Amino acid sequence: MSIQPPKFLLRTQFQGLLDGLRQAGYRCIGPRLRDGAILYGPITRADELPHGAHDRQSPGEYRIEETDSPRYFAWANGPQAIKPHLFAPREILWRAERKPDGSLAFRENQPAAMPTAVIGARTCDLAALRLQDQHFLEGPYPDPYYAARRERLFIVAANCSHPAETCFCASTGDGPHVSEGYDLALTELDEGFVLHVGSTAGSAIADRLALPNAGEDHREAEAQQADAATRVQTRRLLGRNLRTALFANLEHPRWDEVAERCLSCGNCTSVCPTCFCHSESEHPKLDGQGSEHVREWDSCFTAGHGYMHGYQVRPDTRGRYRQWLTHKLGSWHDQYGRSGCVGCGRCVTWCPAGIDITEEATAICGARHE
Repeated sequence: MSIQPPKFLLRTQFQGLLDGLRQAGYRCIGPRLRDGAILYGPITRADELPHGAHDRQSPGEYRIEETDSPRYFAWANGPQAIKPHLFAPREILWRAERKPDGSLAFRENQPAAMPTAVIGARTCDLAALRLQDQHFLEGPYPDPYYAARRERLFIVAANCSHPAETCFCASTGDGPHVSEGYDLALTELDEGFVLHVGSTAGSAIADRLALPNAGEDHREAEAQQADAATRVQTRRLLGRNLRTALFANLEHPRWDEVAERCLSCGNCTSVCPTCFCHSESEHPKLDGQGSEHVREWDSCFTAGHGYMHGYQVRPDTRGRYRQWLTHKLGSWHDQYGRSGCVGCGRCVTWCPAGIDITEEATAICGARHE
């Protein structure tokens, strides 16, 4: 929710926003075109943003098209956004070193987190961030590595104006218009941006820009754009709580059918903005004088994830896919009070077999469940 009247930022003033963030001590991370996809990385100039880019997504397919549009955010999403910058794909948690007397010394490897501003975060990613916060920060043992990065995070959200064919955030209640969890939020129009301020940190940046209030025509265009972004979404989940229906159908024949197509590659969990599974391993030095304890992203589709003391709990693809879907859409309600799916559609787009979570949930659950 905006804490002051919305402002209007001309497109020519966007560089001033980036400069203001950098002057306030933030490193800016934003969307950039790289290797045929929109990926988040360091930015210092507005012309590094993907202006004129539009993404075409469908099950198992992702393409970038160049247009003559002046817009920076006329695309739905890329394979990653906020999660890798908070929950690192790979990091050293501690090191062990052998002392001269033969004993071991353990040294924590606490990261030096820089103040970071993420530019262009979508509302589905902010919903995912709230779930990541619940997992890493709100339990009895908060994760210090995640916390160090999270407390230095500044979010400049961008309302989604061009959902992809694979998006279904409207049916999960997570989009496409940002309502909370941001410091600044942008609605992009052809001539500029309606800017909403959501925090005191956001106010400090907005005040540096000395912007005029957004006009009624800007607000009306913003509302029409949000409505259109909702209406174009054709995919949907049957309901926001499918727990009962899923667990009543653990032996449904559809599990076998989807297992015949699924490659157990883990792409869906890698691109999912809410997945948090990880593995930990020791990496000894060749001279035997020390080792590193490493945490890396893992997936419920890997054999190691289902291994428990000499026994493989999920020995086949059928069991692994069922675990992923029933946890994501079912037992997350027990853990976090809601589904683990925010409707971003990444798992549909980046699945090489084109498996669609909405299609599978519909086939297994059958009737509507709210």
